[in-house]
Amino acid sequence: MPLAMLTGGIFYNVFGYLSFLTPYLIFFMLLFTFSKLSPKGIRFSKLHFILLLLQLGTGALAYELLNSAEPVLAQGALICFLAPTATAAAVITGILGGNMGFLTSFTLLSNLGVALLAPVFFSLIGYNHDLAFWDSFIRIFSKMFPLLILPLLAAWAIRYSSSRLQNLMVRFSKVPFYLWSVALVIVTARTVKALVDLPEHDVKMEIMLGVISLAACCFQFFIGKKLGSVFNNRIASGQALGQKNTILAIWMTQVFLNPVAALAPSTYILWQNIINSYQIWKARRRERAALSVPPNNG
Repeated sequence: MPLAMLTGGIFYNVFGYLSFLTPYLIFFMLLFTFSKLSPKGIRFSKLHFILLLLQLGTGALAYELLNSAEPVLAQGALICFLAPTATAAAVITGILGGNMGFLTSFTLLSNLGVALLAPVFFSLIGYNHDLAFWDSFIRIFSKMFPLLILPLLAAWAIRYSSSRLQNLMVRFSKVPFYLWSVALVIVTARTVKALVDLPEHDVKMEIMLGVISLAACCFQFFIGKKLGSVFNNRIASGQALGQKNTILAIWMTQVFLNPVAALAPSTYILWQNIINSYQIWKARRRERAALSVPPNNG
């Protein structure tokens, strides 16, 4: 991750011109991920819909609170909450001993919710000011639907029509990681280019966007775990709200909002990986401690 971001930051003039590849990279990342998701294994619960409501509601609330003071900060906060759950969140949940099935189902629900409601948010904010609301909504939806929904439909079509291709995609399950790395280079390059092209280099704005993303990240992990504890699903709920598909978040910001606001989801990458690393370290420490305890022979 640091190498990918460093590469994109240094060579932004080169990789910035490859931003047209980002939607395709996201599509295939989701396609490979959804290829492992069986329709029969999807189960939705009350907690799933509460988490989705929190994901969407806190984004709208954060935007309203900050918009009158600084629209760019408001957009950065919105996208940090609105972004769907990362496809890799199920892996981290499994490492931490959480409910992977619950998390996988929420990942699907989260992506569906964003595909349907993000165009509403972006249209209301004022994407394409010269267009009426519904014209703006249709234009945004036409860009987001193929990116979030078609990979799922394609994955399920492959599952039921070509077992050979299905098995091949599952076999190469690490492909999304490499696609993610390439996409991270490109979106970092585009973010740096947007910052460099600012009329004035506003360091204060950059710091505030980083602080906003840190607050959003910590809040979502915290509230997810607290809520999950009530439903006996603490780990999966924390990852469901806190671990975001940041590549998609950065792309949405760069395409539909002020590109400078993309610094918020860009720094979110760092915060969520620090939290995940700490959680994994704690989990492994507990495992080692449990193994070192001598058995009680009575």
